[in-house]
Amino acid sequence: MDRHDPQAPVGHAPGTRARSRAAVLGHPIAHSLSPTLHRAAYESLGLADWRYDAVDVTEDGLAAFVGSLDDTWAGLSLTMPLKQTVLGLLDHVEPLAEVVGAVNTVLLQGSGAGRVLVGANTDVYGLVTALGEGLTGGTAARVGTAAVLGAGATAASTLAALGQLGCTTAVVYVRSVPRAGGLVRAAHRMGVQPVLRSLDDAVDQIGTADVVVSTLPPHAADDLAAALPGARPAGVLLDVAYDPRPTALSAAWAARGGVVVGGERMLLHQAVEQVRLMTGRPGPVDAMAAALDARLAS
Repeated sequence: MDRHDPQAPVGHAPGTRARSRAAVLGHPIAHSLSPTLHRAAYESLGLADWRYDAVDVTEDGLAAFVGSLDDTWAGLSLTMPLKQTVLGLLDHVEPLAEVVGAVNTVLLQGSGAGRVLVGANTDVYGLVTALGEGLTGGTAARVGTAAVLGAGATAASTLAALGQLGCTTAVVYVRSVPRAGGLVRAAHRMGVQPVLRSLDDAVDQIGTADVVVSTLPPHAADDLAAALPGARPAGVLLDVAYDPRPTALSAAWAARGGVVVGGERMLLHQAVEQVRLMTGRPGPVDAMAAALDARLAS
């Protein structure tokens, strides 16, 4: 795939309607918080003509949906498993997304026959920024040791984020080591050397890491939370799951005196970066965070 820098604002060709549509795609998608975040951003930025929807799209239906988009569309947000399915539909892939092997953002640029689809990954930005909220020194902190729970696309983005924070030898705890080949290949593309261990070993070992990131689905870490030793954990925990809020793992970590960053903060910051890429305007963090907190509290 070609590489392309998507940092320029999304514009429109003379004589065409301005790009003002975006959506999050996935299956199922009704639970998505992305519309809350993006609509709050549009309101704060005064983009009254912009529209952001949630659209139920399966892997099999993704190509047809993408092919139907006209020049009023600015971009798409993608959930799993579309983050990997979309790779074959893109004209260009931003280098970080290519290395990670996952695209959560599609930008539409050009028009008509000259239109190009650009894939980007804002999950890494979201993870780095969210972790910085819990680390002494913020995003300038250097992480020495890290533990990652899970081996999916978010785990690959987590390894990239940890690499940006100075950690290239994270321990990854997985349910099945033989099934983690995709993560290992992505890690090698990043120059990261993960150590794979069984998820069953995590309970006795994660308490000493500088950073722990759980990329497991909701409730998948509940048994681990119940079995955590009573000693105070050394590092910062980010559980990307946020329903329930807090998760059992986050609650157990905090109860033992550990530092916790809620998974919704990663969701917030990756959306802030998506807003910037799609609109060309800085994402209004405070307005988006307030809308997210209100939605989660309802």
